[in-house]
Amino acid sequence: MSYVIGVDIGGTNIVCGLLSEDLQLLRKNKQPTGAANGVDYVLVNIVGMIDSLLKEEGAGREQLEAVGMGNPGIVNPDTGVAVFAGNLKWHNVPVADQLSGLLAGIPVFIDNDVKMYTYGEAVRGAGRGYDHIMGITLGTGIAAAMINKGRQYYGGGFMAGEIGHIVLDGESSPCGCGMHGCLETIASATGIARIARERIEAGEPSLLGDWYPDAQQRAAITAADISRAYDAGDKLAVDVMDFVGAMLAKGLSYAIPLWSPDVIVIGGGAANAGERLLAPLRRGLQGIVHPMYLDRMDIRLAEMNDDAGVVGSAAYAQARARAGHASL
Repeated sequence: MSYVIGVDIGGTNIVCGLLSEDLQLLRKNKQPTGAANGVDYVLVNIVGMIDSLLKEEGAGREQLEAVGMGNPGIVNPDTGVAVFAGNLKWHNVPVADQLSGLLAGIPVFIDNDVKMYTYGEAVRGAGRGYDHIMGITLGTGIAAAMINKGRQYYGGGFMAGEIGHIVLDGESSPCGCGMHGCLETIASATGIARIARERIEAGEPSLLGDWYPDAQQRAAITAADISRAYDAGDKLAVDVMDFVGAMLAKGLSYAIPLWSPDVIVIGGGAANAGERLLAPLRRGLQGIVHPMYLDRMDIRLAEMNDDAGVVGSAAYAQARARAGHASL
């Protein structure tokens, strides 16, 4: 029996999964990334996680078909190089070659983490059965990926999908990218919390203000808190979700006619809001995107949650290994 490994690496944690050859997730483990200790430290830790999973399964490295990794930031999947990953402080790191060397030559393939998340949803999640899948993650920031009949769309410099940095008219909040008014300053999990805090501090009444009565406490407000207040009938929370949904619709209105997806799969922490966010998103798309796109397109929540990146990375690595390392 052969196995495949999927690794989802973030600035805080690494999740590593062992999958069967038919891509069933058998086991997974999780460890702090420890990026401050350097690339070698992180990769050696990943090797240890892989060996631990194999040992638990009663298997050995000789049964590994391939290893896949979803890496944050800009990745060159053809060379296996992490071009730039700000959270990891990686720049032009030949991750695939280095990790393969530590694993005695087992083939390793890397790609952007959101692309791997979307690939996982396409293979095993909410994108099953669709040919053209747009995946969006709403977390600390926003990113997107597009899969067309099993193939990723990369664009020049492998940078396609940074939908979070579409600048919206009338918005001016500073973004970590250096611009102002980016979509991710509004429709990310951090953006939703920021908007609610600012409105409370401006004097608007809200249950959130009662729950977090001073400024220091309000700094801890999360998108999940806004959902909780929404369910309690809080007007501010409802208004925030309506506004965020409308702004997300505006951002997507640029991408939908260009990519013409069959389905948009929405994941990440802010997607836990569910219909609180999706209902105003759907309303917002009406009138700004032509019905010929909307009538044939579904919008669905991601199904695999934290497992999507692991499964997607493993499925991607297996497909590339079986294709003779050719790009997908």
